[in-house]
Amino acid sequence: MSSPIYIRIHNDLKESIEKGKWQVGDRIPAERELAEKYGVSRMTLRQAVQTLVDEGILERRVGSGTFVARKKVQEKMSGTTSFTQLMENQGKTPSSKTISYQVTTPSLSEQEHLKLNDHDNILRMERIRYADAVPICFEVATLPYSLVKNYQRSQITRSLYQTLQEHGLEIGHAQQTVSASSASEKIADYLKIKRGAPILKLRQITKLTTGLPFEYVRTEYAGERFEFYLEK
Repeated sequence: MSSPIYIRIHNDLKESIEKGKWQVGDRIPAERELAEKYGVSRMTLRQAVQTLVDEGILERRVGSGTFVARKKVQEKMSGTTSFTQLMENQGKTPSSKTISYQVTTPSLSEQEHLKLNDHDNILRMERIRYADAVPICFEVATLPYSLVKNYQRSQITRSLYQTLQEHGLEIGHAQQTVSASSASEKIADYLKIKRGAPILKLRQITKLTTGLPFEYVRTEYAGERFEFYLEK
C-alpha cells in the first residue's frame, strides 16, 4: 500500500531537516520552488508543508515564508483529552463530521510517534468535532490499524476511548503539546470562523496502560470557543 504523494513529500522534507540540510530558524524554499522540484501542484505541496507545520516541525511567518521551527517552552499537562468526555462533562452534546477515513501507510512522524514497523499500516481520519452543533475543532487522528481493524467505523468515530474500554483495554497517560496559531483558509471554513482567527493547536500521543501508544492526534481548536485548563 503506497502513501499519498503529500506524505512522501512530508517524509522527504522531514528527513532533510533531520539530516541538517536546514537548521532551526532557516527558511525553507518557497512553495513554488518546492512544487517544481517534486513535480506536483502547489496544493499538494502546501498540504505536505502544512502537515509539518501541524506537527510543530515547521512554522509559517506572515510575509516572510516558512521556517524550521524552534523548540518551544513546554508546560507538562496531566490526564488524557477525550473530546467526547470533555463535552459530556460540560453538559453539551458531542458530535462529529468525518472528512476523511482511510487505511494507509504512515508518515515518518506517525511511524515514530506510534512506534510502528515499516510494514505496519495506520488508520488516519480527519473530523470536525462539534458541541451542541457548534464546530469546536478540526482533528486528524492516526491509529495503528492492527489495533482497530476489527472495530466498526461507527465504533471508532463515535468514541474511540469508550470502544477500547468496552473491549478490555485501559487508557493510560498522554503526552500533550499546546501552541497558538491562526486559522488557515481550510480551518476557517471548517470551523466557521474568520481566516487568521486565533487557533489553539494540540498534539497528543495517548498510550494504553501497557505503555503502547495507540493514538496520535493533531487538533486545531477555535480559540474563541475553547480553552485549556491546567491544575497543579
